[in-house]
Amino acid sequence: MVLTQIADKNRQNNLTLKLFLNINVGMNRTGIAPGLEAEQLYTQALNHPRIQVIGLHAYDGHIRDQDMKIRKEQCNQAFRQVADLNYNLKKLSGKDLILVCGGSLTFPIHALRDEVECSPGTFVYWDKGFRDLYDQEKFLPAAILITRVISNPSTDKICIDLGHKSVASENELDKRIEFLNAKKLKPLGQSEEHLVLQHDPDQIFQIGQVLYGLPFHICPTVALYERVLTANNHKISGEWTNLARNRIITI
Repeated sequence: MVLTQIADKNRQNNLTLKLFLNINVGMNRTGIAPGLEAEQLYTQALNHPRIQVIGLHAYDGHIRDQDMKIRKEQCNQAFRQVADLNYNLKKLSGKDLILVCGGSLTFPIHALRDEVECSPGTFVYWDKGFRDLYDQEKFLPAAILITRVISNPSTDKICIDLGHKSVASENELDKRIEFLNAKKLKPLGQSEEHLVLQHDPDQIFQIGQVLYGLPFHICPTVALYERVLTANNHKISGEWTNLARNRIITI
């Protein structure tokens, strides 16, 4: 069992680790279902002096309905399982656990719970995908990609330097980026380094002309860049390093 392996390593290295139990409330990717099995796992953790379970983590990213009423009902139903589990675990140990719940789309629901620490991610930058689907969320997009026209293949087409390496490309071609200063552009094809776009024949695009693009999906887009330039009053004011980009295997 993983719990025993962690405890053994802790003992060998004279460490005590503080852990969260990952609770599966419907994403069905990782974690343990709330219920008897989770209670048994927690009880086993209590018997390992080198392990301290300090909380429960429950990500409900599968709850994405555009109707806020339906989303709230689904979120509350999923959270009820976590709350019941937390109640039972406190009876076992007498300890209060930290509850970390939700993502960007359930943030406004969990934010009303005094006992919950929220964990939204997309809200930091927001993106066009969430802005279009969930307009009741009042976050504003804060990340823009700058790209340039590098050629005019024909009188109604341009090619820009914005390929798969520059913007998240898992969505359909027409749902990857929107250009704030050229909204009528229609994507025709994208490769690693380039994006070919169609425009009205009466439009003129110059080589080197700058386009400002709003990504549909900001999360994987951020991981494509080492750093982000920040702007204040239309001027570059500094930069942030994308630490999560430098991921390595440590075992």
